[in-house]
Amino acid sequence: MPERMYAISELTREFDVSARTLRFYEAEGMLSPVRRGQQRLYPPRQRTRLKLILRGKRLGFSLADIAEMIDMYDAAPGEAGQLRHLLDRIERRRAELLQKQRDLETTLADLEQVARGCRSRLRELDAGPREGRR
Repeated sequence: MPERMYAISELTREFDVSARTLRFYEAEGMLSPVRRGQQRLYPPRQRTRLKLILRGKRLGFSLADIAEMIDMYDAAPGEAGQLRHLLDRIERRRAELLQKQRDLETTLADLEQVARGCRSRLRELDAGPREGRR
């Protein structure tokens, strides 16, 4: 039985991406569809690669990081090496995100403090003398 092939339109619908996105990943060397004339057809392995690319983007990895992780699957030390590398990247990404979270919490606390000061000053101004105001 011949291998199932996916048309570009099938993948764009399934993964909610544009054909331009798929062509971009192809130009970057991350996807390698089979060509039948002008038509691009994607075997299951390429569909899986697309799924991994999109997951990596969602997790905040760069395209270079994603390509490296995917390409490791076919190179020594194979899947085990890929998984160790992925775990290392995940830990680094988590550390980055946790630092950003701490930075955001600090910024939000600072904003709240400034807002309290503004509200307090507005109450003082509203309670002050009414003469001379228009």
